[in-house]
Amino acid sequence: MSYTALYRKWRPAGFEDVKGQDHIVQTLKNQITSGRIGHAYLFCGTRGTGKTSIAKIFARAVNCENPVDGSPCMECRTCRNIASGASLNVMEIDAASNNGVENIRDIREQVQYPPTEGRYRVYIIDEVHMLSPGAFNALLKTLEEPPSYVIFILATTEANRIPVTVLSRCQRYDFKRITIETLTNRLAELSRAEKIDVEEKALTYIAKAADGSMRDALSLLDQCVAFHIGERLTYDHVLDILGAVDTAVFSRMFRAVTQQKTADCIYQLEDLIIQGRELGQFVNDFIWYMRNLLLIQTADDVEGILDMSADNKKELEKDAQLTDGETLMRYIRVFSRLSGQIRYASQKRVLVELAFIKLTKPEMEQNYDSIVERLKKIEEQLEEGLMAAPPTAGSAVFGSAPSFSGATGQTAGGEQTGFRSGGEPPLPAAAEPPGQVVLPRAQLEDLQLIRNEWGKIIRGLGGVIRASFRDTIVEPAGDSCLCVVFGNQDNYEIGRRPTIMGELETYVKNTYGKDIYFKTRLIAKGERVDTIYVSDEELKNRIHMDITIED
Repeated sequence: MSYTALYRKWRPAGFEDVKGQDHIVQTLKNQITSGRIGHAYLFCGTRGTGKTSIAKIFARAVNCENPVDGSPCMECRTCRNIASGASLNVMEIDAASNNGVENIRDIREQVQYPPTEGRYRVYIIDEVHMLSPGAFNALLKTLEEPPSYVIFILATTEANRIPVTVLSRCQRYDFKRITIETLTNRLAELSRAEKIDVEEKALTYIAKAADGSMRDALSLLDQCVAFHIGERLTYDHVLDILGAVDTAVFSRMFRAVTQQKTADCIYQLEDLIIQGRELGQFVNDFIWYMRNLLLIQTADDVEGILDMSADNKKELEKDAQLTDGETLMRYIRVFSRLSGQIRYASQKRVLVELAFIKLTKPEMEQNYDSIVERLKKIEEQLEEGLMAAPPTAGSAVFGSAPSFSGATGQTAGGEQTGFRSGGEPPLPAAAEPPGQVVLPRAQLEDLQLIRNEWGKIIRGLGGVIRASFRDTIVEPAGDSCLCVVFGNQDNYEIGRRPTIMGELETYVKNTYGKDIYFKTRLIAKGERVDTIYVSDEELKNRIHMDITIED
Protein backbone atom coordinates (compact mmCIF):
# COMPACT_ATOMS: atom_id res chain seq x y z
CA MET A 1 0.00 0.00 0.00
CA SER A 2 1.38 3.40 -0.98
CA TYR A 3 2.26 5.92 1.72
CA THR A 4 -0.06 8.90 2.25
CA ALA A 5 1.51 12.20 3.26
CA LEU A 6 0.56 13.44 6.71
CA TYR A 7 -1.13 16.59 5.47
CA ARG A 8 -3.39 14.50 3.22
CA LYS A 9 -4.01 11.75 5.75
CA TRP A 10 -4.98 14.18 8.48
CA ARG A 11 -6.99 16.68 6.41
CA PRO A 12 -9.95 17.80 8.59
CA ALA A 13 -13.09 15.77 7.95
CA GLY A 14 -15.41 17.89 10.10
CA PHE A 15 -15.53 21.38 11.59
CA GLU A 16 -14.32 20.06 14.96
CA ASP A 17 -11.05 18.96 13.33
CA VAL A 18 -10.21 22.46 12.04
CA LYS A 19 -7.60 24.22 14.16
CA GLY A 20 -6.95 27.93 14.48
CA GLN A 21 -10.01 29.25 12.59
CA ASP A 22 -12.67 29.16 15.30
CA HIS A 23 -14.21 32.48 14.26
CA ILE A 24 -14.96 31.19 10.76
CA VAL A 25 -16.03 27.70 11.82
CA GLN A 26 -18.56 29.01 14.34
CA THR A 27 -20.05 31.46 11.83
CA LEU A 28 -20.54 28.79 9.16
CA LYS A 29 -22.02 26.32 11.64
CA ASN A 30 -24.50 28.95 12.79
CA GLN A 31 -25.54 29.61 9.20
CA ILE A 32 -26.16 25.92 8.60
CA THR A 33 -28.14 25.34 11.80
CA SER A 34 -30.25 28.47 11.24
CA GLY A 35 -30.73 27.92 7.52
CA ARG A 36 -29.25 31.33 6.63
CA ILE A 37 -26.91 29.99 3.96
CA GLY A 38 -25.41 32.48 1.52
CA HIS A 39 -24.98 31.96 -2.21
CA ALA A 40 -21.36 33.14 -2.54
CA TYR A 41 -18.40 33.00 -0.14
CA LEU A 42 -14.86 34.33 -0.48
CA PHE A 43 -12.18 32.60 1.62
CA CYS A 44 -8.99 34.69 1.89
CA GLY A 45 -5.74 33.81 3.63
CA THR A 46 -2.20 32.54 3.30
CA ARG A 47 -1.37 29.01 2.21
CA GLY A 48 -2.19 26.07 4.43
CA THR A 49 -4.63 27.86 6.73
CA GLY A 50 -7.62 25.66 5.89
CA LYS A 51 -9.49 27.48 3.10
CA THR A 52 -10.06 24.47 0.84
CA SER A 53 -10.58 22.08 3.76
CA ILE A 54 -13.34 24.24 5.26
CA ALA A 55 -14.90 24.71 1.81
CA LYS A 56 -15.17 20.91 1.40
CA ILE A 57 -16.53 20.45 4.92
CA PHE A 58 -19.10 23.19 4.26
CA ALA A 59 -20.11 21.52 0.97
CA ARG A 60 -20.74 18.24 2.83
CA ALA A 61 -22.53 19.98 5.71
CA VAL A 62 -25.10 21.81 3.53
CA ASN A 63 -25.95 18.53 1.77
CA CYS A 64 -25.73 16.20 4.79
CA GLU A 65 -28.90 14.20 5.54
CA ASN A 66 -28.24 14.19 9.30
CA PRO A 67 -26.03 17.18 10.26
CA VAL A 68 -24.78 17.27 13.86
CA ASP A 69 -24.56 20.81 15.27
CA GLY A 70 -23.85 22.16 11.80
CA SER A 71 -21.16 19.58 10.98
CA PRO A 72 -21.54 16.74 8.45
CA CYS A 73 -22.29 13.34 9.96
CA MET A 74 -19.83 11.57 7.58
CA GLU A 75 -22.09 8.49 7.66
CA CYS A 76 -24.93 9.23 5.25
CA ARG A 77 -24.67 8.34 1.58
CA THR A 78 -24.33 11.99 0.49
CA CYS A 79 -21.41 12.63 2.87
CA ARG A 80 -19.62 9.48 1.74
CA ASN A 81 -20.08 10.28 -1.95
CA ILE A 82 -18.79 13.85 -1.54
CA ALA A 83 -15.80 12.68 0.56
CA SER A 84 -14.85 10.07 -2.06
CA GLY A 85 -15.26 12.54 -4.95
CA ALA A 86 -18.11 10.54 -6.52
CA SER A 87 -20.76 13.24 -6.11
CA LEU A 88 -21.67 15.46 -9.04
CA ASN A 89 -23.03 18.10 -6.71
CA VAL A 90 -19.64 19.35 -5.54
CA MET A 91 -17.29 20.63 -8.22
CA GLU A 92 -13.74 21.70 -7.31
CA ILE A 93 -12.10 23.86 -9.97
CA ASP A 94 -8.50 25.04 -10.13
CA ALA A 95 -8.62 28.57 -11.53
CA ALA A 96 -4.87 28.53 -12.21
CA SER A 97 -5.36 26.08 -15.09
CA ASN A 98 -9.03 26.81 -15.88
CA ASN A 99 -8.98 30.57 -16.02
CA GLY A 100 -10.59 31.31 -19.37
CA VAL A 101 -14.02 32.62 -20.33
CA GLU A 102 -14.94 29.19 -21.76
CA ASN A 103 -14.45 27.52 -18.38
CA ILE A 104 -16.80 29.99 -16.69
CA ARG A 105 -19.36 29.53 -19.47
CA ASP A 106 -19.33 25.79 -18.76
CA ILE A 107 -20.15 26.56 -15.14
CA ARG A 108 -23.00 28.87 -16.18
CA GLU A 109 -24.48 26.08 -18.27
CA GLN A 110 -24.15 23.50 -15.47
CA VAL A 111 -25.87 25.64 -12.81
CA GLN A 112 -29.13 25.44 -14.80
CA TYR A 113 -29.58 21.84 -13.63
CA PRO A 114 -30.64 21.10 -10.05
CA PRO A 115 -28.62 18.67 -7.89
CA THR A 116 -29.12 14.95 -8.47
CA GLU A 117 -28.88 14.29 -4.72
CA GLY A 118 -28.84 16.55 -1.71
CA ARG A 119 -30.01 20.16 -1.68
CA TYR A 120 -27.15 22.21 -3.17
CA ARG A 121 -24.70 22.24 -6.01
CA VAL A 122 -21.44 23.66 -4.61
CA TYR A 123 -18.70 25.10 -6.81
CA ILE A 124 -15.31 25.50 -5.10
CA ILE A 125 -13.03 27.70 -7.24
CA ASP A 126 -9.49 27.58 -5.84
CA GLU A 127 -6.93 30.34 -6.56
CA VAL A 128 -9.76 32.42 -8.01
CA HIS A 129 -7.47 35.45 -8.42
CA MET A 130 -5.93 33.64 -11.43
CA LEU A 131 -9.09 34.09 -13.50
CA SER A 132 -8.75 36.37 -16.50
CA PRO A 133 -10.64 39.71 -16.57
CA GLY A 134 -13.02 38.23 -19.12
CA ALA A 135 -13.68 35.20 -16.92
CA PHE A 136 -14.44 37.44 -13.95
CA ASN A 137 -16.92 39.40 -16.06
CA ALA A 138 -18.57 36.18 -17.20
CA LEU A 139 -18.90 35.08 -13.57
CA LEU A 140 -20.50 38.30 -12.31
CA LYS A 141 -24.08 37.69 -13.43
CA THR A 142 -24.15 34.15 -12.08
CA LEU A 143 -22.69 35.30 -8.76
CA GLU A 144 -25.27 38.03 -8.41
CA GLU A 145 -28.40 35.97 -9.22
CA PRO A 146 -27.59 32.25 -9.01
CA PRO A 147 -30.32 29.59 -8.72
CA SER A 148 -31.42 28.92 -5.15
CA TYR A 149 -29.66 25.55 -5.10
CA VAL A 150 -26.20 26.87 -6.11
CA ILE A 151 -23.40 27.94 -3.74
CA PHE A 152 -20.09 29.42 -4.88
CA ILE A 153 -17.01 29.22 -2.62
CA LEU A 154 -14.07 31.22 -3.97
CA ALA A 155 -10.67 30.67 -2.34
CA THR A 156 -7.63 32.91 -2.82
CA THR A 157 -4.29 33.83 -1.29
CA GLU A 158 -4.34 37.27 -2.95
CA ALA A 159 -7.59 39.05 -2.20
CA ASN A 160 -6.18 42.32 -3.55
CA ARG A 161 -6.36 40.86 -7.07
CA ILE A 162 -10.09 40.16 -6.88
CA PRO A 163 -12.24 42.77 -8.69
CA VAL A 164 -14.39 44.91 -6.41
CA THR A 165 -17.46 43.86 -8.36
CA VAL A 166 -16.83 40.26 -7.28
CA LEU A 167 -15.97 41.15 -3.70
CA SER A 168 -19.24 43.02 -3.26
CA ARG A 169 -21.23 39.91 -4.21
CA CYS A 170 -19.55 37.57 -1.69
CA GLN A 171 -19.43 37.04 2.04
CA ARG A 172 -15.74 37.48 2.83
CA TYR A 173 -13.92 35.40 5.45
CA ASP A 174 -10.29 36.15 6.29
CA PHE A 175 -8.31 33.15 7.51
CA LYS A 176 -5.69 33.91 10.14
CA ARG A 177 -2.21 32.48 10.32
CA ILE A 178 -2.29 29.63 12.81
CA THR A 179 -0.40 30.37 16.01
CA ILE A 180 2.77 28.52 16.97
CA GLU A 181 1.07 27.13 20.07
CA THR A 182 -1.86 25.73 18.05
CA LEU A 183 0.48 24.22 15.46
CA THR A 184 2.67 22.65 18.17
CA ASN A 185 -0.33 21.10 19.94
CA ARG A 186 -1.68 19.69 16.68
CA LEU A 187 1.73 18.25 15.73
CA ALA A 188 2.03 16.64 19.16
CA GLU A 189 -1.45 15.15 18.81
CA LEU A 190 -0.70 13.67 15.38
CA SER A 191 2.73 12.45 16.54
CA ARG A 192 1.09 10.43 19.28
CA ALA A 193 -1.46 9.05 16.82
CA GLU A 194 1.31 8.10 14.37
CA LYS A 195 3.51 6.77 17.21
CA ILE A 196 6.32 9.20 16.37
CA ASP A 197 8.87 9.73 19.15
CA VAL A 198 9.75 13.43 18.99
CA GLU A 199 10.97 16.14 21.36
CA GLU A 200 8.57 18.96 22.17
CA LYS A 201 11.29 21.51 21.39
CA ALA A 202 11.63 20.00 17.91
CA LEU A 203 7.88 20.32 17.31
CA THR A 204 7.97 23.95 18.45
CA TYR A 205 10.69 24.78 15.95
CA ILE A 206 8.82 23.00 13.13
CA ALA A 207 5.72 25.02 14.04
CA LYS A 208 7.74 28.25 13.94
CA ALA A 209 9.28 27.34 10.58
CA ALA A 210 5.80 26.64 9.15
CA ASP A 211 4.98 30.36 9.41
CA GLY A 212 1.33 29.88 10.34
CA SER A 213 0.57 27.12 7.81
CA MET A 214 -0.76 23.77 9.05
CA ARG A 215 0.04 22.09 5.76
CA ASP A 216 3.64 23.31 5.85
CA ALA A 217 3.99 22.12 9.45
CA LEU A 218 2.80 18.62 8.58
CA SER A 219 5.03 18.50 5.49
CA LEU A 220 8.09 19.54 7.51
CA LEU A 221 7.30 16.94 10.19
CA ASP A 222 6.93 14.31 7.46
CA GLN A 223 10.32 15.29 6.03
CA CYS A 224 12.08 15.16 9.39
CA VAL A 225 10.56 11.82 10.37
CA ALA A 226 11.53 10.28 7.02
CA PHE A 227 15.16 11.29 7.51
CA HIS A 228 15.42 9.87 11.03
CA ILE A 229 12.94 7.00 10.72
CA GLY A 230 12.99 4.66 13.68
CA GLU A 231 14.86 7.18 15.88
CA ARG A 232 13.78 9.79 18.37
CA LEU A 233 13.37 13.06 16.48
CA THR A 234 15.38 15.68 18.39
CA TYR A 235 15.73 19.43 18.12
CA ASP A 236 19.24 19.06 16.67
CA HIS A 237 17.92 16.65 14.04
CA VAL A 238 15.36 19.21 12.94
CA LEU A 239 18.00 21.92 12.69
CA ASP A 240 20.19 19.65 10.54
CA ILE A 241 17.37 18.69 8.19
CA LEU A 242 15.92 22.16 7.74
CA GLY A 243 19.33 23.83 7.51
CA ALA A 244 18.45 26.05 10.44
CA VAL A 245 20.58 27.60 13.18
CA ASP A 246 20.35 27.37 16.95
CA THR A 247 19.57 30.58 18.86
CA ALA A 248 22.97 30.41 20.62
CA VAL A 249 24.59 31.08 17.25
CA PHE A 250 22.43 34.17 16.79
CA SER A 251 23.54 35.44 20.20
CA ARG A 252 27.24 35.04 19.32
CA MET A 253 26.69 36.65 15.93
CA PHE A 254 24.78 39.57 17.42
CA ARG A 255 27.46 40.21 20.05
CA ALA A 256 30.10 40.28 17.32
CA VAL A 257 28.01 42.82 15.40
CA THR A 258 27.57 45.14 18.40
CA GLN A 259 31.33 44.95 19.07
CA GLN A 260 31.99 45.78 15.38
CA LYS A 261 34.01 42.59 14.91
CA THR A 262 33.51 42.12 11.19
CA ALA A 263 35.98 39.25 10.91
CA ASP A 264 34.24 37.28 13.67
CA CYS A 265 30.92 37.61 11.81
CA ILE A 266 32.50 36.32 8.59
CA TYR A 267 34.17 33.38 10.36
CA GLN A 268 30.93 32.38 12.10
CA LEU A 269 29.05 32.64 8.81
CA GLU A 270 31.64 30.38 7.17
CA ASP A 271 31.12 27.79 9.92
CA LEU A 272 27.39 27.80 9.20
CA ILE A 273 27.99 27.32 5.49
CA ILE A 274 30.38 24.40 6.14
CA GLN A 275 27.68 22.82 8.35
CA GLY A 276 25.28 23.04 5.40
CA ARG A 277 22.94 25.64 6.88
CA GLU A 278 20.56 27.31 4.44
CA LEU A 279 21.40 31.02 4.22
CA GLY A 280 17.89 32.17 3.36
CA GLN A 281 16.53 30.45 6.46
CA PHE A 282 19.39 31.91 8.53
CA VAL A 283 18.56 35.46 7.40
CA ASN A 284 14.87 35.08 8.24
CA ASP A 285 15.62 33.53 11.65
CA PHE A 286 18.15 36.27 12.47
CA ILE A 287 15.54 38.92 11.64
CA TRP A 288 13.14 37.14 13.99
CA TYR A 289 15.83 37.06 16.69
CA MET A 290 16.46 40.81 16.41
CA ARG A 291 12.70 41.42 16.40
CA ASN A 292 12.51 39.67 19.77
CA LEU A 293 15.34 41.85 21.09
CA LEU A 294 13.49 44.98 19.95
CA LEU A 295 10.28 43.82 21.64
CA ILE A 296 12.13 43.26 24.91
CA GLN A 297 13.48 46.82 24.69
CA THR A 298 10.21 48.52 23.80
CA ALA A 299 7.30 46.47 25.19
CA ASP A 300 6.39 46.50 28.87
CA ASP A 301 4.98 42.98 29.01
CA VAL A 302 6.36 40.55 26.45
CA GLU A 303 5.40 37.32 28.18
CA GLY A 304 2.42 36.81 25.89
CA ILE A 305 4.30 37.91 22.77
CA LEU A 306 7.53 35.91 22.98
CA ASP A 307 6.97 32.19 22.70
CA MET A 308 10.07 30.87 24.49
CA SER A 309 11.39 29.45 27.74
CA ALA A 310 12.42 31.58 30.72
CA ASP A 311 16.10 30.70 30.16
CA ASN A 312 16.02 31.85 26.54
CA LYS A 313 14.24 35.03 27.59
CA LYS A 314 17.00 35.83 30.10
CA GLU A 315 19.64 35.41 27.40
CA LEU A 316 17.65 37.70 25.10
CA GLU A 317 17.41 40.34 27.82
CA LYS A 318 21.20 40.31 28.17
CA ASP A 319 21.68 40.77 24.41
CA ALA A 320 19.03 43.50 24.30
CA GLN A 321 21.19 45.64 26.59
CA LEU A 322 24.06 45.66 24.10
CA THR A 323 22.54 48.35 21.87
CA ASP A 324 19.60 50.74 21.57
CA GLY A 325 16.32 50.50 19.69
CA GLU A 326 17.28 52.78 16.80
CA THR A 327 20.35 50.69 16.01
CA LEU A 328 18.32 47.48 16.23
CA MET A 329 15.78 48.87 13.77
CA ARG A 330 18.62 49.67 11.35
CA TYR A 331 19.90 46.10 11.67
CA ILE A 332 16.41 44.74 10.97
CA ARG A 333 15.97 47.02 7.93
CA VAL A 334 19.31 45.89 6.46
CA PHE A 335 18.45 42.20 6.88
CA SER A 336 14.85 42.67 5.70
CA ARG A 337 16.15 44.08 2.41
CA LEU A 338 18.57 41.16 2.26
CA SER A 339 15.70 38.69 2.76
CA GLY A 340 14.03 39.96 -0.39
CA GLN A 341 17.27 39.88 -2.41
CA ILE A 342 18.69 36.52 -1.36
CA ARG A 343 15.82 34.37 -2.55
CA TYR A 344 16.82 34.52 -6.21
CA ALA A 345 20.50 35.47 -5.82
CA SER A 346 23.26 33.24 -7.18
CA GLN A 347 25.87 34.55 -4.71
CA LYS A 348 23.97 34.34 -1.43
CA ARG A 349 27.06 34.18 0.73
CA VAL A 350 28.43 37.43 -0.67
CA LEU A 351 25.15 39.23 0.01
CA VAL A 352 25.04 38.01 3.62
CA GLU A 353 28.68 39.00 4.19
CA LEU A 354 27.95 42.44 2.72
CA ALA A 355 25.01 42.83 5.12
CA PHE A 356 27.24 42.08 8.12
CA ILE A 357 29.79 44.60 6.88
CA LYS A 358 26.99 47.20 6.72
CA LEU A 359 26.05 46.41 10.32
CA THR A 360 29.58 46.55 11.70
CA LYS A 361 30.91 49.38 9.50
CA PRO A 362 28.19 52.03 9.14
CA GLU A 363 30.80 54.55 8.00
CA MET A 364 30.99 52.67 4.68
CA GLU A 365 27.38 53.60 3.86
CA GLN A 366 25.93 56.99 3.00
CA ASN A 367 22.25 56.43 3.78
CA TYR A 368 20.33 58.14 6.58
CA ASP A 369 20.39 55.21 9.03
CA SER A 370 24.14 54.82 8.80
CA ILE A 371 24.78 58.54 9.23
CA VAL A 372 22.61 58.62 12.35
CA GLU A 373 24.49 55.68 13.86
CA ARG A 374 27.86 57.25 13.04
CA LEU A 375 26.82 60.52 14.69
CA LYS A 376 25.66 58.64 17.75
CA LYS A 377 29.03 56.88 18.05
CA ILE A 378 30.84 60.20 17.69
CA GLU A 379 28.71 61.64 20.48
CA GLU A 380 29.53 58.69 22.72
CA GLN A 381 33.23 59.12 22.02
CA LEU A 382 33.02 62.85 22.70
CA GLU A 383 31.21 62.21 25.96
CA GLU A 384 33.98 59.84 27.04
CA GLY A 385 36.64 62.32 25.96
CA LEU A 386 38.06 60.00 23.32
CA MET A 387 37.93 62.60 20.54
CA ALA A 388 38.70 65.78 22.49
CA ALA A 389 41.34 67.97 20.97
CA PRO A 390 44.74 67.54 22.65
CA PRO A 391 45.53 70.30 25.15
CA THR A 392 47.65 73.14 23.89
CA ALA A 393 49.70 75.05 26.43
CA GLY A 394 49.02 78.75 26.59
CA SER A 395 45.86 78.96 24.46
CA ALA A 396 43.61 81.69 25.78
CA VAL A 397 40.55 82.13 23.57
CA PHE A 398 37.67 80.06 22.18
CA GLY A 399 39.05 77.33 19.94
CA SER A 400 41.31 75.29 22.24
CA ALA A 401 42.16 75.17 25.90
CA PRO A 402 45.06 74.18 28.12
CA SER A 403 44.91 71.38 30.61
CA PHE A 404 44.34 72.66 34.13
CA SER A 405 42.85 71.60 37.44
CA GLY A 406 39.54 72.77 38.84
CA ALA A 407 36.32 73.29 36.87
CA THR A 408 37.19 73.53 33.19
CA GLY A 409 35.14 74.77 30.25
CA GLN A 410 33.25 72.12 28.32
CA THR A 411 30.84 72.41 25.42
CA ALA A 412 27.62 70.47 25.05
CA GLY A 413 29.32 68.30 22.46
CA GLY A 414 31.96 67.21 24.97
CA GLU A 415 35.03 69.19 23.84
CA GLN A 416 37.01 71.21 26.35
CA THR A 417 36.15 74.85 25.69
CA GLY A 418 36.05 76.31 22.20
CA PHE A 419 33.10 76.56 19.79
CA ARG A 420 33.15 74.26 16.79
CA SER A 421 31.15 76.59 14.58
CA GLY A 422 29.54 80.00 14.61
CA GLY A 423 31.90 81.49 17.24
CA GLU A 424 34.76 83.91 16.92
CA PRO A 425 37.83 82.51 15.15
CA PRO A 426 40.73 81.64 17.47
CA LEU A 427 43.37 84.29 18.00
CA PRO A 428 47.10 83.62 18.36
CA ALA A 429 47.98 81.90 21.62
CA ALA A 430 48.52 84.28 24.53
CA ALA A 431 51.65 84.09 26.58
CA GLU A 432 50.09 84.87 29.92
CA PRO A 433 48.70 81.95 31.94
CA PRO A 434 44.93 81.55 32.46
CA GLY A 435 43.36 83.51 35.27
CA GLN A 436 42.00 81.97 38.45
CA VAL A 437 38.71 82.80 40.14
CA VAL A 438 37.92 81.76 43.69
CA LEU A 439 34.36 80.51 44.30
CA PRO A 440 32.53 79.42 47.42
CA ARG A 441 32.49 75.64 47.69
CA ALA A 442 28.72 75.35 47.03
CA GLN A 443 28.95 77.42 43.81
CA LEU A 444 31.92 75.40 42.59
CA GLU A 445 30.12 72.10 43.21
CA ASP A 446 27.10 73.28 41.21
CA LEU A 447 29.37 74.43 38.38
CA GLN A 448 31.32 71.17 38.30
CA LEU A 449 28.14 69.07 38.34
CA ILE A 450 26.50 70.89 35.44
CA ARG A 451 29.71 71.13 33.38
CA ASN A 452 30.42 67.42 33.77
CA GLU A 453 26.85 66.53 32.77
CA TRP A 454 26.29 69.29 30.22
CA GLY A 455 26.46 67.05 27.16
CA LYS A 456 24.00 64.54 28.67
CA ILE A 457 21.64 67.34 29.72
CA ILE A 458 21.48 68.78 26.21
CA ARG A 459 20.92 65.35 24.61
CA GLY A 460 18.28 64.53 27.20
CA LEU A 461 16.33 67.70 26.46
CA GLY A 462 16.60 67.08 22.70
CA GLY A 463 14.69 69.05 20.05
CA VAL A 464 15.52 72.73 19.61
CA ILE A 465 17.73 72.78 22.71
CA ARG A 466 19.96 70.00 21.42
CA ALA A 467 20.44 71.80 18.11
CA SER A 468 21.11 75.28 19.48
CA PHE A 469 23.07 74.45 22.66
CA ARG A 470 25.75 72.24 21.13
CA ASP A 471 28.37 75.01 21.10
CA THR A 472 27.88 76.41 24.58
CA ILE A 473 29.76 76.47 27.86
CA VAL A 474 28.59 77.13 31.40
CA GLU A 475 30.11 79.69 33.78
CA PRO A 476 29.27 80.73 37.37
CA ALA A 477 26.89 83.63 37.92
CA GLY A 478 26.28 83.72 41.70
CA ASP A 479 24.61 81.57 44.32
CA SER A 480 22.51 78.82 42.69
CA CYS A 481 22.89 80.60 39.36
CA LEU A 482 24.79 79.66 36.21
CA CYS A 483 25.19 81.42 32.88
CA VAL A 484 25.03 79.66 29.50
CA VAL A 485 27.52 81.29 27.12
CA PHE A 486 26.67 81.09 23.40
CA GLY A 487 29.18 81.47 20.58
CA ASN A 488 26.62 81.96 17.81
CA GLN A 489 24.17 84.84 17.50
CA ASP A 490 21.35 82.77 15.98
CA ASN A 491 21.63 80.07 18.62
CA TYR A 492 21.72 82.73 21.32
CA GLU A 493 18.45 84.26 20.10
CA ILE A 494 16.82 80.83 20.33
CA GLY A 495 18.36 79.77 23.63
CA ARG A 496 17.67 83.00 25.55
CA ARG A 497 13.89 82.54 25.39
CA PRO A 498 12.29 82.14 28.85
CA THR A 499 10.50 78.93 27.84
CA ILE A 500 13.82 77.32 26.88
CA MET A 501 15.47 78.39 30.14
CA GLY A 502 12.46 77.17 32.11
CA GLU A 503 12.65 73.77 30.44
CA LEU A 504 16.37 73.55 31.25
CA GLU A 505 15.82 74.48 34.91
CA THR A 506 13.00 71.94 35.28
CA TYR A 507 15.12 69.18 33.75
CA VAL A 508 18.06 69.91 36.10
CA LYS A 509 15.77 69.92 39.13
CA ASN A 510 14.03 66.65 38.18
CA THR A 511 17.25 64.87 37.21
CA TYR A 512 19.77 66.13 39.76
CA GLY A 513 17.58 67.56 42.51
CA LYS A 514 19.20 71.03 42.15
CA ASP A 515 17.33 74.36 42.14
CA ILE A 516 19.60 76.27 39.76
CA TYR A 517 18.63 79.47 37.92
CA PHE A 518 20.09 79.86 34.41
CA LYS A 519 20.96 83.03 32.54
CA THR A 520 22.35 83.50 29.03
CA ARG A 521 24.82 85.75 27.26
CA LEU A 522 26.69 85.94 23.97
CA ILE A 523 30.47 85.52 23.95
CA ALA A 524 32.42 88.70 23.33
CA LYS A 525 34.92 88.93 20.52
CA GLY A 526 38.32 87.56 21.57
CA GLU A 527 37.07 86.63 25.02
CA ARG A 528 39.11 84.04 26.91
CA VAL A 529 37.37 80.94 28.18
CA ASP A 530 40.21 79.20 29.99
CA THR A 531 39.51 80.66 33.41
CA ILE A 532 40.25 78.27 36.25
CA TYR A 533 37.70 78.14 39.04
CA VAL A 534 38.83 76.93 42.45
CA SER A 535 37.19 76.81 45.84
CA ASP A 536 38.33 79.01 48.71
CA GLU A 537 39.27 75.93 50.74
CA GLU A 538 41.44 74.56 47.91
CA LEU A 539 43.24 77.89 47.58
CA LYS A 540 43.84 78.06 51.36
CA ASN A 541 45.46 74.65 51.26
CA ARG A 542 47.72 75.72 48.43
CA ILE A 543 49.07 78.94 49.94
CA HIS A 544 48.64 78.05 53.65
CA MET A 545 47.05 81.36 54.67
CA ASP A 546 43.62 82.83 55.27
CA ILE A 547 41.82 84.23 52.24
CA THR A 548 39.33 87.04 52.36
CA ILE A 549 36.78 86.98 49.54
CA GLU A 550 35.73 90.46 48.49
CA ASP A 551 32.50 91.14 46.69
